[in-house]
Amino acid sequence: MKVLITGGNGQLGQELQHLLDERGFSDYDAADVEKLDITDATSVEAYFAANKPEVVYHCAAYTAVDKAEGEGKAANEAVNALGSEIIAKACAKYDATLIYPSTDYIFEGNLTEGEYMPDAPTGPKNEYGRAKLLGEQAVKKYCKKYYIVRTAWVYGKYGHNFVYTMLNLAKTHDKLTVVNDQVGRPTWTRTLAEFVTYLIDNKIDYGVYQCCDDGTCSWYEFAKEILKNKKVAVKPVSSDEYPAAAFRPAYSVMHLAKETGFEFHPWQESLAKFMNQIEE
Repeated sequence: MKVLITGGNGQLGQELQHLLDERGFSDYDAADVEKLDITDATSVEAYFAANKPEVVYHCAAYTAVDKAEGEGKAANEAVNALGSEIIAKACAKYDATLIYPSTDYIFEGNLTEGEYMPDAPTGPKNEYGRAKLLGEQAVKKYCKKYYIVRTAWVYGKYGHNFVYTMLNLAKTHDKLTVVNDQVGRPTWTRTLAEFVTYLIDNKIDYGVYQCCDDGTCSWYEFAKEILKNKKVAVKPVSSDEYPAAAFRPAYSVMHLAKETGFEFHPWQESLAKFMNQIEE
């Protein structure tokens, strides 16, 4: 089975490489933009014609959510919408299975309780979510063999994320303030990498799935857990204290795909494993 990982140098792309290496699987190509520009249809066609991947983990994404509202709007559109459409068309033409990581931001984010189901109405309220939803729609339109996997609050060993931000701030501050009125599910990249490979390995039915670690929290509660062994006070504040260019959902808890048989662990447990990993 020949595997392509787009966005190979990104947070999830690197985690996937690490996981496949662990398992002794070497027939993959982790291609970043220098090797495969997903926004260039001619280059993508040439790559697929030459390499004929059978499984494509489409990890390439524009993730600067606030910049996507302004200076990064064109890049967001090019990568998350157009680029995903180009990859979807290539997968369809060459009969490759496509795994498309998506986001909770495709929802409106205004639930007060319960969970967003995979078939819940969408209604993105920022440019990033809108472009990722266009990517989802392209995957559904062009591909028969696909997994759309929505996730949220992603952190991991590779790249910039909330956990690293909190740990770095704790080195220079004795008090931090974190918003307490946005609720969701954190996701360790290891969990996400294991889930998407699980779908392939176990030939789970194609369709839309949602993957985070189990349980819910606010960003404040997440920060408290990250810093529980650090000498820093963490105080809750309203989102009004931190105005941002992009809308952030107040409540975006998604239903987890437990019907697949995949075991989701509590987010605190995954975080603890990650903290041990980076502190070793």
